[in-house]
Amino acid sequence: MATYALPVLYTLLLWWASTGVILYLDGLDRRTFIWSMAGATVLLAVSLWGAAVTGAISTAKGAYLAFACGLTAWGWQLVSFYMGYLTGPRKTACEADLTGFRRFVEAVGTSLYHELAICLTALVLIALTWGQANQMSIWTFVVLWWMHQSAKLNVFFGVPNLGEELLPDHLRYLRSFMARRPMNLLFPVSVTLSTIIAVLLVQRAAAQNATPFEAAGFTMLATLMVLAIAEHWFLVVPMSANALWQFGVKDSSAGRELEDRKAFAEAEAPNDRIETVEEKASAFATASAVGLDAWTHEDVSLSEPRGLRPALESFGGGVSASR
Repeated sequence: MATYALPVLYTLLLWWASTGVILYLDGLDRRTFIWSMAGATVLLAVSLWGAAVTGAISTAKGAYLAFACGLTAWGWQLVSFYMGYLTGPRKTACEADLTGFRRFVEAVGTSLYHELAICLTALVLIALTWGQANQMSIWTFVVLWWMHQSAKLNVFFGVPNLGEELLPDHLRYLRSFMARRPMNLLFPVSVTLSTIIAVLLVQRAAAQNATPFEAAGFTMLATLMVLAIAEHWFLVVPMSANALWQFGVKDSSAGRELEDRKAFAEAEAPNDRIETVEEKASAFATASAVGLDAWTHEDVSLSEPRGLRPALESFGGGVSASR
């Protein structure tokens, strides 16, 4: 039982933790992105080196290490995209009257550089493991690529649950390329193909003549495919899987709120840049939205009595002075 249970738990843990970490880092102040990207790039280099080294290690341990290398290489693709370093030539929302193939072409333009980086990384992994006994790193990368591409296409053609709440603010324009529909024709094809592949991988892992390397490696790949199937079903069933990474999403929201607070503080600095009544009104609205007292800068929510009263008194005083 441990022969299969350990690879399953290992896959679930790495998949869940890596996704959560990426969401968390993506929710921090954008000034931290350069450091996150630098760290991810170092890990990418290590993962490519690890893929080359583990290529000759056809043991269960080698399968675990190669799987981690493939997952890490894929993580760099997500970090570079969601932090805005490698997206595409198009960085604006889709026009309302854009439909059909033209809409698809423009959608591709939002992630073209990202897709090219994926292809390049895959080629490097293929070259590093070519002819080797352990090619688990490239197969892990390919399965994750399939999960990503299939889910993205289904979101483009239309599903009930888009997961747009996970998009960072600087990629909000991608929402305009998503469609909310009960179903699309690609969905059953995606689920069917993923199920067939998952069954074949399970058969390889459970074969009587499977080596410890094959049992561990194919079990991890099969687990990833099952996760892909579950991810697809979460696109259409009336429930969300985003709660799995609530710690990352929650912290990202806090990070964006902190950015809003800093932006308001800078707007009210001694070198005051707010000169018109309209701009002052806009600043007051921004402060209210993030729970600040616009006049004292005290970190008190206006929804609380101790924050609401001073704000009303200050606002009333300003109105009286202007008469």
